[in-house]
Amino acid sequence: KQISPLFKWVALLTGSKNALKGIGFFIGGILLSTFGFQHAMLIMACVLFIIVLISLKFLKHELGKSKTKPKFTDIFSKNSSLNYLSAARLCLFAARDVWFVIALPVFLMSTLQWQHKNVGAFLACWIIGYGVIQAQTPKVLLFLKSKQISGRLLSYWAILLALITLGVAYGVYTELYIELIIVSGLLLFGAVFAVNSSLHSYLIVAMAKEDGVSTDVGFYYMANAIGRLLGTVLSGWIFQLYGLGLCLVISSCLALGSAYFIRKI
Repeated sequence: KQISPLFKWVALLTGSKNALKGIGFFIGGILLSTFGFQHAMLIMACVLFIIVLISLKFLKHELGKSKTKPKFTDIFSKNSSLNYLSAARLCLFAARDVWFVIALPVFLMSTLQWQHKNVGAFLACWIIGYGVIQAQTPKVLLFLKSKQISGRLLSYWAILLALITLGVAYGVYTELYIELIIVSGLLLFGAVFAVNSSLHSYLIVAMAKEDGVSTDVGFYYMANAIGRLLGTVLSGWIFQLYGLGLCLVISSCLALGSAYFIRKI
């Protein structure tokens, strides 16, 4: 079966973007270990300031400006399928960040006694690998002979993500081969999450209205940002009170929520 060229381009662009994020992790780790926190922040601020100056000089001023000013209510999609997809995206990214952003690195350092540089390098490699798999998702689907990109297909991938997270939670609670289970579980989680994310990103572009792509995609990524905010807040709060195990259980529930919403598109 042929894969849509649009799907290939969306997967490549989103995957390469996330791989670059991983490289940024490496650079940040090098700056922290070499110059310390304050000087590292100062260096990054200077680099960002230079980028702003370059952008002001070379980017077209009308770039990204809309010819019409939409009402506030217009940012919410009238397409129920797109709303369900946005809700699924919110749950998907909350499911990742509820244990990945704060709980996991703190657990690796405090409980497993990993050094800061090892945690940073591991998470950087994870993000790069996640981006590579995301870019290769069309080939993954061809290999698995998936016939159609649909809500049902995405719900299966989300359920698989929930099962993997529950397996890691079991390892944390039983404390059997806990380091091996967390590392291997995170790698499996990253691979399945990358496929989920790539499929979501393709569907929003494919479903967006031709005369309102920026509005529909913007609404969708607003849901993405809310999911990340929710996951980050829960990650710190739940980890402090109950530990990594409950963060993983909540992650699994959120992944199932994503499976529920995505099946309704």
